[in-house]
Amino acid sequence: MHRVGSAANNGNSNRPRKEKRLTYVLSDANDRKHCAGLNCLAVLQSSASDGCNYLFTGSRDGTLKRWALGKDAATCSATFESHVDWVNDTVIAGGNTLVSCSSDTTLKTWNCLSDGTCTRTLRQHSDYVTCLAAAEKNTNWVASGGLGGEVFIWDIEAAVTPLSKSSDVMEDDCSIGINGSANPLTISSLRTVSSNNSINASTTQCHGYVPITAKGHKESVYALAMNDNGTLLVSGGTEKVLRVWDPRTGSKTMKLRGHIDNTRALLLDSTGRYCLSGSSDSMIRLWDLGQQRCVHSYAVHTDSVWALASTPTFGHVYSGGRDLSLYLTDLTTRESILLCKKEHPILQLALDDDSIWVATTDSSFHRWPAEGQNPQKVFQRGGSFLAGNLSFSRARVCLEGTAPAPVYKEPIFTIPGTPAIVQHEILNNRRDVLTKDTAGSVKLWDIIKGIVIEDYGQVSFDEKKEQLFEMVSIPSWFTLDARLGSFSVHLDTPQCFSAEMYSADLNITGKSEDDKVNLGRETLKGLLAHWMTKRRQRLGLQTPANGNALSRKDTTPRSLAHSRIEVDGNALNDSTVYPPFELSTVSPPSIITEGSQGGPWRKKITELDGIEDEKDFPWWVLDCVLNNQLPSRENTKCSFYLHPCEGSAVQILTQGKLSAPRILRTQKVINYVKEKMVLDKPIDNLNTVGTFAPGIGGQLQHSAVGDGSFRSGLKPRQKLRPSVEILCNNQVLSPDMSLATVRAYIWKKPEDLVLNYRVIQGR
Repeated sequence: MHRVGSAANNGNSNRPRKEKRLTYVLSDANDRKHCAGLNCLAVLQSSASDGCNYLFTGSRDGTLKRWALGKDAATCSATFESHVDWVNDTVIAGGNTLVSCSSDTTLKTWNCLSDGTCTRTLRQHSDYVTCLAAAEKNTNWVASGGLGGEVFIWDIEAAVTPLSKSSDVMEDDCSIGINGSANPLTISSLRTVSSNNSINASTTQCHGYVPITAKGHKESVYALAMNDNGTLLVSGGTEKVLRVWDPRTGSKTMKLRGHIDNTRALLLDSTGRYCLSGSSDSMIRLWDLGQQRCVHSYAVHTDSVWALASTPTFGHVYSGGRDLSLYLTDLTTRESILLCKKEHPILQLALDDDSIWVATTDSSFHRWPAEGQNPQKVFQRGGSFLAGNLSFSRARVCLEGTAPAPVYKEPIFTIPGTPAIVQHEILNNRRDVLTKDTAGSVKLWDIIKGIVIEDYGQVSFDEKKEQLFEMVSIPSWFTLDARLGSFSVHLDTPQCFSAEMYSADLNITGKSEDDKVNLGRETLKGLLAHWMTKRRQRLGLQTPANGNALSRKDTTPRSLAHSRIEVDGNALNDSTVYPPFELSTVSPPSIITEGSQGGPWRKKITELDGIEDEKDFPWWVLDCVLNNQLPSRENTKCSFYLHPCEGSAVQILTQGKLSAPRILRTQKVINYVKEKMVLDKPIDNLNTVGTFAPGIGGQLQHSAVGDGSFRSGLKPRQKLRPSVEILCNNQVLSPDMSLATVRAYIWKKPEDLVLNYRVIQGR
């Protein structure tokens, strides 16, 4: 389990304020496949005899999916997308309410048969929420536990029922204690997502519901189990003990010791009399809660036990874990049998009639035969063994080479996922990323367009990286990770606005080839193009068309109050999304961000409806796409000296230090030298490429060019014979090389860049 830095601002006023970030998540597949390991499973049985059963899966890609189950197939019928981190567990409460928990510290509720709409977000945990438990008969009760050592018991019906109060008074009510007490009571912050899955700030409510707290854990909680009536709750974690609670009051009734490592899985029988536990000590233990002791220990696995599932009678248990093995054990006779051997650690199991669903760290999952109604049929196949009661006994058998053969070689069927990205390298052009996935396939991504440029197949990652090397230097304007199985591209201000390129280098037509294009700004425009369209349509019904400028009531106080905001003249009133920044519509990326209210949220860019505002987006994002304003950035100039080559008889052009944009091409410097030396008269209609102000610290001013032969990124026409060369460290520079590239790869010193020029004879 991974940790993710908070997107919230730092509360310590003595430290520099860290602005909230915007992240977009890319995917190389359609929305009907998971792209990371599956942490949880839940089966919804149809009440009708001819109805369809559903399987719900929660993944490390941050989404849940609903699968309509057939005899030999399963079809993805909905994707539930709102969590911003791993989905760690899910349960079904009340027959039609799906509850999920995540490493984003929240619980979310959904209508099982909806199109994927989140009905409520419950915020109470201080750290990752790792596990859930539900009472089948008392349909309202759900318990949650997490890494913060907290265990909460929720009345889901009370937690998700909207209040009748108007949203105008909600925020005031948030600071008032229960029954009007002057002492505020910490309560659950609930964020509603409307029926079209849009984020509506007006429905972000301080609900007033407080879950029951089961206090006692001093360390992380990894497993929970509740009996059918909701009268008994068992929890376990890193403390190596089981704690038993009355979930109606949150009071602890007993503590059970026996495991010598973390408790990772728990099961309770329907009556609450017996409890099964699986641990990282590789043992399965059966507890009699009436006697408050362990009555049986089963040494079946050779490594950590992470998943348990029992037959309806609680007479047999299916178990899986880190040793990649799925076992069936008779709890009475202690007879065990190896059902199948996987390629990945098993994370969770879900029994479905006579078969069992197996979730692993892989994005694909499988349905295996299980004979859940009559497990003795499996033992009749032979190959069983007697489970020991010491943890090292099974490990010793494995080491001696007498491990049992699995009963089943192949699953009934497999639901494939998309291979997760396991290795990546950002290339020097700061646009392309080379990746390798779990299938060994190496691909080249354009992270601005959000697409795969080329799939190289199963080739050497390092060799391909060397082949794609370019001697070019562009500032790092984004960061990324692949913890969700696909790319999460993070944009932070002001760093995301630090990279610029000439429009000619991006092949943008209809724009002056010497115009500078800010990669961060154009990427944000591409991400929010659908939102902008929806917003214009909405505002068009109320106000006359006024381009993309914010109206007075839409302008955030932040954008008006801070003088460090500067207007990018090239971008003013420019809402066009240029082709290099048009994102894929086949598999659109999702946005993860947060605004001034609520918490982080996630949504497809094509599902934004234009009503999101500063309550949902960071202020600097809105300033960029609506006002065309960028924060002040660090110096984008490059200082350098320009001297004749040693031993050359050419004239000295300047004695002072010069500066120019970092992206300026060497060709521009060549042109400047030629103009100053009057070696070549300017062509008609050709403006001076650059002029130096006299004296020390003169500026090489980048001005418009009338002829394409000297434009940035383009080679001179053949009729203009090169007569000047620019050198650095005695190395002749390519005319296409930028000053930043020269400094990074040729100069390689912290001091100001020194360039030399010399005259060469024409060919």
